[in-house]
Amino acid sequence: MATNSKAELLQGTLDLLILKTLTAGAMHGYAIAQSIQQRSDEVLVVEEGSLYPCLYRMEEKGWITAQWGKSENNRRAKFYSLTRAGRKQLEEETAIWERVHRAIMLVLRTA
Repeated sequence: MATNSKAELLQGTLDLLILKTLTAGAMHGYAIAQSIQQRSDEVLVVEEGSLYPCLYRMEEKGWITAQWGKSENNRRAKFYSLTRAGRKQLEEETAIWERVHRAIMLVLRTA
């Protein structure tokens, strides 16, 4: 998931990032990875070996759906969209992440 000076994500964070990214609309896998990287100022790099298993797992859980379509360069690609269950999961995961973030910041401030 990360290379050299890039940040490694905590387990479960990739779900949150993908769900949030898909709130912008349907995207294929490469576009999801690019969006996360760009929106994180190039700090977070999502490798294919992490992205696609995560997308398949999220699809099985009903958080996202997938449809085949054509990418910008006219190639066949699977486009992923957020479901109602995915939106609910995003809310839950965001709340958890905010709680963890606050806790980590408390430790960093007092250490």
